[in-house]
Amino acid sequence: MSVLTLVRHGQASFFDANYDQLSPLGERQMRVLGEYWARRGLRLDEVYTGPRVRQKRSAELAVSACRQSGQACPEPEVLEELDEYDLKGLTSVLLQELCRKDAEFARLAQRHLSGQADERLRNFQGLFEPLLLYWQSPAAASLDMESWTAFSARVRRAIRQLQEQIGTGQQIAFFTSGGFIGAAAQLALAAPDRTALELHWRLRNGSLTEFAFTRDRFTLDSFNTLPHLDDPALWTYR
Repeated sequence: MSVLTLVRHGQASFFDANYDQLSPLGERQMRVLGEYWARRGLRLDEVYTGPRVRQKRSAELAVSACRQSGQACPEPEVLEELDEYDLKGLTSVLLQELCRKDAEFARLAQRHLSGQADERLRNFQGLFEPLLLYWQSPAAASLDMESWTAFSARVRRAIRQLQEQIGTGQQIAFFTSGGFIGAAAQLALAAPDRTALELHWRLRNGSLTEFAFTRDRFTLDSFNTLPHLDDPALWTYR
């Protein structure tokens, strides 16, 4: 069997004008990961990254740190399928649609958007969870954004391509985001759609989720681990 490690990107710049960049802490999380791989003597055969800045920078830093610590590591290749779900569509198209349909949600969204940064951080999941659940519903399928069905199919396509192209005994790393990892775990568990969302809420920045796979099998081995981050000060969710 081969092993696929899904790496959630390091901490991004939450609530900054440009979310899609790593924070200083996120960069440190990724350098520590690369050093950990080198200490383990892990020989990755291929490394892929999603197209977002936070994903590509995470891969770049981890690979560079691994090499600087004396361990060879492949150059990351961009794979569009590893992108996160459509955040722009969720926070514009879908948010507006749900606000029109649900007055209580509209009030919640207004309070969230007008609050201070620390308050918005505390209330973020309370806003985003119903939004994502609505995204998975048939009512949202026709909106002008990537649907849950299309996103889920994209995740499955990336994994199927890997299964068909990679031989046995290979070590592969994907640098991606929480939505992709949650959907991949849901696929491996043959679980309901909602499980993908419930799992992705628990993912820490820089965490590792591992799967054993062959052409015909895709099995979850570990979920959301942080063996490289000994210091709890480096543990973050957002």
